[in-house]
Amino acid sequence: MRTEPLARRTLLGGHLWQVGNSSQGQATTPTTSRDLLLCVFLRGGADGLNIVVPHGDADYYRARSTIAIPQPGQGVGAALDLDGYFGLHPALASFQRLYQAKLLAPIHACGSPDPTHSHFDAMDYMERGIPGDKRTATGWLGRHLQLTSQTNDAPLRAVGMGGQTPLAMRGAKATAISSIAAFHLREPQSDQHVVAAALRELYGSDNLLNGMATQTFSVLEQIDQKLQPDYTPAHGAIYPDSPFGRNLQQIAQLARGDLGMEVACADIGGWDTHANQGNQEGEQAQLLADLGQSLEAFVTDLEDRLDRLTIVTMSEFGRRVNENASGGTDHGHGNCMFVIGGQINGGKMYGAWPGLQQEQRYGPGDLQVTTDFRDVLSEIVRKRLGNADIAQVFPDYQPHGLDLARTSG
Repeated sequence: MRTEPLARRTLLGGHLWQVGNSSQGQATTPTTSRDLLLCVFLRGGADGLNIVVPHGDADYYRARSTIAIPQPGQGVGAALDLDGYFGLHPALASFQRLYQAKLLAPIHACGSPDPTHSHFDAMDYMERGIPGDKRTATGWLGRHLQLTSQTNDAPLRAVGMGGQTPLAMRGAKATAISSIAAFHLREPQSDQHVVAAALRELYGSDNLLNGMATQTFSVLEQIDQKLQPDYTPAHGAIYPDSPFGRNLQQIAQLARGDLGMEVACADIGGWDTHANQGNQEGEQAQLLADLGQSLEAFVTDLEDRLDRLTIVTMSEFGRRVNENASGGTDHGHGNCMFVIGGQINGGKMYGAWPGLQQEQRYGPGDLQVTTDFRDVLSEIVRKRLGNADIAQVFPDYQPHGLDLARTSG
């Protein structure tokens, strides 16, 4: 991984499990003028207060006697300053470089207005994009993709890395994969057309299966035609040898294959740090190093496409302000998000800071939410993905502009 400061313009076995809402016939792969959007979900409820550290708030240090991140300048393991009040966890030196290159925008005290402390419910509401309501079966990305489906019918338009299509993509044609290599037909190349023809005949008698098979065959054919089993990242990018790092490398490979991909989702789990969370070292620090290094490698790999790349990170909720007796943090409310990209107004903090004094907290002792997560996502959808129908993507919500993204065009 590169460690020198990066200028803005020179920055820096699985198988197909599920194909949703398949279409009939041979799909095309038009070139899209929209961004590639990468959505990263930090599952488990990440502790945003130790990710974007409010080192200028004395109550942060009063609440966390053992797990607080030291103020900038306080030796090894101190916070990496951003603006004199907020800083990054020391494991996120890669994010500091992105911030300095004006490619990264942190948003603090943001999240869902729903008060639940249930992982399942909070993730469900965030992926549906409708807090507190499970009546709608579709996800926010699925609604966006469906509204703009006429612009791109590529079978790999929406990709979820993992065993199943993310809930956020539900309602649109989407492909879930766990490994690019597993998509390549294993037969000798001279026999592959024979095998494919036999499979098509096998599934041809059932209309539903035929539609799903047609979609799957389209994916197989495009990957076999345009992607090599071995991939060398561009611009010297080095991905961590972790599940998350490998997933991002494969998403970059799909992006470079020009297969019409517009949206990709990837998860990184393990953020439910009730015990032994650590401060500058420990469980959370290891997760943050993986997150930061993987995303910096992804940005470096695709730096020639940076003006058409947007990344957003989110987690279902934050953690309690006070540390607990086990050296960890319990389920909370407000959190932080990051948006990264070549057309992001980065290099500055976003969101209204509510403070951490007891009377400023939410409920039993949580960080207040002053920025709804839909404000962040709706601006990306409107300005970077070119979809102005926000009322359909996030029903019954009027977003508040943040000016963190530039208009797509």
